[in-house]
Amino acid sequence: MAQITIVGDGPGGLSAALFLARSDNQVTVYGTDATVMNFAFLNNYLGVDAISGTDFQIAAKNQVINAGATLLDQEVTSVKAEGNAITVETASDVHSPDFLILGEGKQMPIAQSLGIQVAAGEDDVVPVDQNGRTSIENIYVIGRSARPTRSQAIISAGDGAAAALDILSKIEGRDVQDWDSPPKD
Repeated sequence: MAQITIVGDGPGGLSAALFLARSDNQVTVYGTDATVMNFAFLNNYLGVDAISGTDFQIAAKNQVINAGATLLDQEVTSVKAEGNAITVETASDVHSPDFLILGEGKQMPIAQSLGIQVAAGEDDVVPVDQNGRTSIENIYVIGRSARPTRSQAIISAGDGAAAALDILSKIEGRDVQDWDSPPKD
């Protein structure tokens, strides 16, 4: 079982948490519900007719909790990456997860502190591969931080899922898919 820390409780972080928790990993999501989803109205999210961003967040958080993840209403104050060791600190805790996913949104203070943020025109962006991998081993960046001009809930959720599947594949040592078959009659 891997220990995975996710910073950010928007669609990207919650999507990653759902995939990872369903695979019996220890998943902790840190967030303060400061996501811009609280100011959104979704009518372009596949499978959902229309929903307020706040209602979407409530439903997503409940789904993630029911899958076994822990959601903490706390801010991460610092992250250090030295060699293969990652250290995450909050006001009340210090721990060393195996993997870290950052879904910080536009500001990206942790990415900046790790030195992985670069300027790209008017918006800053963290360079990542298609799965959200950064240049630092076992640290991923997803959502608006990696795609500032594609700030859509469904895209961020997809980024979270891609990062989660990449992590699960690393843990298992093979490509991993996550799907369920319908119950047999």
